[in-house]
Amino acid sequence: MVTTESVTQPVVSSRSWWGAGLALAAIGWGANQFAPLIVLYQARLGLSAAVLEAMFGLYALGLVPALLIGGRLSDRFGRRPVVLPALALSFAGSCLLMAGGDQPNLLYVGRFLAGVASGLAFGTGAAWLKELSAGAGDAAVGPRRATVTMTSGFAAGPLIAGALAQWAPAPTVTVYLPHLVLVAVGVAVVRRTPDSGRRAAVPTVPDESPRRPLRRHFLLVILPFAPWVFGTAAVGVAYLPALAARNVGDKALLYCAVAVALGGAVGIASQPLAKAVHRPGTNRLLLTAMGFVVLSLAFAALAAQVLSPTLALAAVAVLGIAYGVSQFCGLLEVQQLADTRSLGIATAAYQALSYLGFAFPFLMSLAQAHLGASPGTLLLILAAIAAVATVWLAVATGSRRRRLPARPTERSAAR
Repeated sequence: MVTTESVTQPVVSSRSWWGAGLALAAIGWGANQFAPLIVLYQARLGLSAAVLEAMFGLYALGLVPALLIGGRLSDRFGRRPVVLPALALSFAGSCLLMAGGDQPNLLYVGRFLAGVASGLAFGTGAAWLKELSAGAGDAAVGPRRATVTMTSGFAAGPLIAGALAQWAPAPTVTVYLPHLVLVAVGVAVVRRTPDSGRRAAVPTVPDESPRRPLRRHFLLVILPFAPWVFGTAAVGVAYLPALAARNVGDKALLYCAVAVALGGAVGIASQPLAKAVHRPGTNRLLLTAMGFVVLSLAFAALAAQVLSPTLALAAVAVLGIAYGVSQFCGLLEVQQLADTRSLGIATAAYQALSYLGFAFPFLMSLAQAHLGASPGTLLLILAAIAAVATVWLAVATGSRRRRLPARPTERSAAR
């Protein structure tokens, strides 16, 4: 007999998920509040677009390894012991950004800490929400709540930050104050939220049979799909608004904030659409999500070529639909495959792959600077690559649902 570990789950109420949701919203706020300030720092510090895109993307450098570490730790020790330090790091990151108004080096460190905080929290928090939503009786509820709460922070953070940067005194300081308050409230609420995911040793024989097919699914489906989730979000947050803001005069900061908030709001509003499209046992939701990705990038290419602020906002809205539907799809895809013992690390691995898309604006800025390609051309190339990925996913999942392995708990019940 081999000793392995099972997960002990507390009894939770129907509202227990609010704490984990607030934590995701607070850290999502901290992750995106920097986006509309790119224009401000560019004017104040004289930084180039490529430097600012790198600063924005440095967030991902802290995020990706923290996602994998946080997911594994939360599977081992529980969700709350990972989310609470993430909130503390998010708080510290905003403090450094406040101090970096005249010191670009502090902005780099602050963005990196924001990435680490997001990495620790997003995979763990999404897994926590899924577990705390188990009583809803619908496997889609957890992924939907995770998408809505994260995106609420993604949308509200830059909107409030952009408005404060436009009108408040000492904008490089005051823009971060609401986030500090929200994080403090989040810590108080999370401390009272029921934990989940903590393992207890029990004698049993570990079941290794699902691992190889699940790894294959990650390689063939999740890897070519996930980067488009935040790839569309990053284009709508950090790339397209900054291009169109040149044509709105002294309201550039507010314009960028509205654009970012619009993308997030549409991402939230798209959740009923994602739910309606979803058909268990088919690839319908996956291909619909990729269809929106291709359409939104092609529309963004047109907006970047014309540089109409109104057309750019419309493109940001379509990018928001692509993000909202694809984020829901990706989380649902992973959480339906992973068992409880590996839910944190599986969700974190998906999130890490999805955040590769945050490199898109930086890579396009480099291509524009060194190859002379126009933003519209680069976005059109990106749309073409997404179309190729869509064809691949259609082929890879065509016979599916197919022969995805049953989760260990399902196989045990079948016996």
